[in-house]
Amino acid sequence: MILTVTLNTALDITYRVRALRPHASHRVTEVTERPGGKGLNAARVLAALGHRVTATGFAGGATGRSLKDQLTHTPGIVDALVPVAGATRRTVAVVDETTGDTTQLNEAGPAIAPAEWSAFLDTYANLVGSAAAVALCGSLPPGVPVGAYAQLVRTARAMGVPVLLDTSGEPLRRGVAARPDIVKPNADELAELTGSHEPLQATRDARRRGAHTVVASLGAEGLLAVNAEGRWRAVPPRRIRGNPTGAGDSAVAGLLSGLVDHLPWPARLARAVALSTATVLAPVAGEFDRHTYEELLDRVAVTSEATAA
Repeated sequence: MILTVTLNTALDITYRVRALRPHASHRVTEVTERPGGKGLNAARVLAALGHRVTATGFAGGATGRSLKDQLTHTPGIVDALVPVAGATRRTVAVVDETTGDTTQLNEAGPAIAPAEWSAFLDTYANLVGSAAAVALCGSLPPGVPVGAYAQLVRTARAMGVPVLLDTSGEPLRRGVAARPDIVKPNADELAELTGSHEPLQATRDARRRGAHTVVASLGAEGLLAVNAEGRWRAVPPRRIRGNPTGAGDSAVAGLLSGLVDHLPWPARLARAVALSTATVLAPVAGEFDRHTYEELLDRVAVTSEATAA
């Protein structure tokens, strides 16, 4: 079982319009709703790949009930979300069908009371010991301690469970210091963490801060991974135009899938890049175009250097 943690879950709403224009009214051509937040997006991709997944985090209010109802009907995912008094946030993505660009609007999330955070910690402690791997993903809702991910990393590592961290800002800085097995920042998050805008230098610096492996998302340029064994760059064979929302979450799913399947690093990275690229063609985050994924999997270019990082 793979455990995903999404402390700031969301009900993802995607609107598609012919062309998005400021200060204008728009006729929406299509609306979709899905359980969202980075960890839930990764969970849905993992389940689609055939993995057993347990999803935990918080859910509350009418939005949370809708999210949980949809999650219950998602094959392969066990709902272990902790109830809270506040309402789960919504995120709205507006896709411009003419340009392919996406405009994202993200609510902050509900305030989490101390008793609710304590209940989550009990749930997490009960789940993590039986997990093959753990993903800690996304932003923190109000009320959750800024060092929350560091605490969750330490709990997983104490039980010998590999843990991947995908967050940003101060939660990332503190989480890295707890020595997660993998961190997966994008280029901006990595630069904010290290102060360096040169990806290779920044990944090395992130490792010195505590991460065992750093996998940096470089957008259309693929992934850069650095650990004690060496470094690798994984690049898709071609650029694909579409909706990039959720592509990074699919990369997380690919990395976790490769970890539990005991794949070598080049194969893990190829899977992650193929999944994230195929997600661009999916209508919403947490899904991917399977035909594109299968077509790209053997065509992702992975170059490696054996020199220790």
